[in-house]
Amino acid sequence: MATPGPFLTAEWRDLVMLNYEVPPELLASQVPPGTTLDRWEGRVLVSLVGFRFLHTRVLGVPIPWHRDFEEVNLRFYVRREAPEGVRRAVVFLRELVPRRAIAWLARLWYNEPYRALPMRHGITGDAARRELRYEWRDRRGWIGLQASTVGAPSVLTPGTEAEFITEHYWGYTAQRDGGTVEYRVEHPPWRVWQADAAHVLGDLSATYGATFGAVLGGRPCSAFVAEGSAITVFRPRPLP
Repeated sequence: MATPGPFLTAEWRDLVMLNYEVPPELLASQVPPGTTLDRWEGRVLVSLVGFRFLHTRVLGVPIPWHRDFEEVNLRFYVRREAPEGVRRAVVFLRELVPRRAIAWLARLWYNEPYRALPMRHGITGDAARRELRYEWRDRRGWIGLQASTVGAPSVLTPGTEAEFITEHYWGYTAQRDGGTVEYRVEHPPWRVWQADAAHVLGDLSATYGATFGAVLGGRPCSAFVAEGSAITVFRPRPLP
């Protein structure tokens, strides 16, 4: 089967990642056919991730007023045994962006659970300490997530939780016909900070429902901030 070509190129920058342990049964109905839950030292994790999309091109074309924007997503982790070896991947429960056209395009091509809402971000400080915040406006007002970094980022250490959270190069999405599509994401390894003072801002139940709102309202079991890099997202293809 021919390898799908690039669909989107951009930069993902200043990724804030808050991670929470959840019972496996909470995600069982969300696992795409052909994949299984991936675990970090036996634990099932979901991550709330906020970051900046920069210099975005779709099929090589820059779209005016849609090049630089925020995204916040809620995701979990799966794996698939492929002929070439294990593919470690993410599955998205909800993805937020500020532009309706972006959400529409992602739903059309990937059937991803995108939603368009007003969004904003703030990044302040200097090399010694930075504070990062990503917010969106839901029916209860502005809510979001934030974290701080101290000092310089570190190169990822193999086998660490930070590597598990950041080093996923595949995505899987269940389709309306009961099948699954996969797509590849290409980027170099990122340097990361152990995040300081990481937490959500407000009650996220209106966005993610009562169950996940309660999860996200608790204290994260870990939190990281990644520098990010240029990325390429390839076109989706159905699993055999």
